[in-house]
Amino acid sequence: MALEAVVFPHNLLGCNLKDLYEEEQAFYGNWDVSYSSMKQGFEEWNTHSLNLSPPTHEIECAVEVAAAGKKEGSGRKKRRRSKAMKNKEEVESQRMTHIAVERNRRKQMNYYLALLRSLMPSSYVQRGDQASIISGAINFVKELEQFLQFLEVQKQLKQQIKSEEQTFSSKTNPLACFLTSPQYSSPPSIANIEVGIVESHANLKMLSCRRPKQLLKLVMGLQNLQLTILHLNVTSVEPMVLYSFNLKVEDDCQLNSVDEIAAAVHEIVLKNQEEAEILLR
Repeated sequence: MALEAVVFPHNLLGCNLKDLYEEEQAFYGNWDVSYSSMKQGFEEWNTHSLNLSPPTHEIECAVEVAAAGKKEGSGRKKRRRSKAMKNKEEVESQRMTHIAVERNRRKQMNYYLALLRSLMPSSYVQRGDQASIISGAINFVKELEQFLQFLEVQKQLKQQIKSEEQTFSSKTNPLACFLTSPQYSSPPSIANIEVGIVESHANLKMLSCRRPKQLLKLVMGLQNLQLTILHLNVTSVEPMVLYSFNLKVEDDCQLNSVDEIAAAVHEIVLKNQEEAEILLR
């Protein structure tokens, strides 16, 4: 026997299954469906219909999951917002730190520029700006270097003169044998001076260290003393030099003895030595 499929609505408006079976039986007349088969089919359909609807606890779980997702999304937004605020605060903090460091650097720069300016003569700094101070300091340092080189040269000259004087006082000097009885001898004199007179003529011998312009000033000094130079001989053995003069004593010369002439020549040499030392200072 073929079993026809009958579809019933889920809500039969409160009809009883027994009443429904009797109405269908009266409508179809001789209906081949038994009441037990109809009841079984209705129960199976009702069970299937109930399985299609999600259970209550599953709906609650879905609602909780959705709520949790919403909360998580809200938390992410808060975290992103707080991270952005944190980055902004870090940038602001770095900016303020940079400003403080730059201010401190400028303060130190101004202090050292003022100190550098105070160490220089005012003629080297015409203006108070940074470029003028640094330019003046460079020029001042260059001039100090030149002055230092000059002092080193002077020091070497003084050492050389001292060494020459020590050599001059040595008994091994080969020129010392040309003077037999000098009126002045080194040390303590700066030169060995020997004078001899025959009538109106005088012989002058002077042994000393070589010095700049020494002979020129000696000649000028003798002329001022009214001692005319007739002959001059120069013998040099470094660092010593021997001057031999043949002089004529003029009538208006104020020097009448060998000691007076020797003392006058010694005064000329001493004056020349003092001027040379002044130049070296």
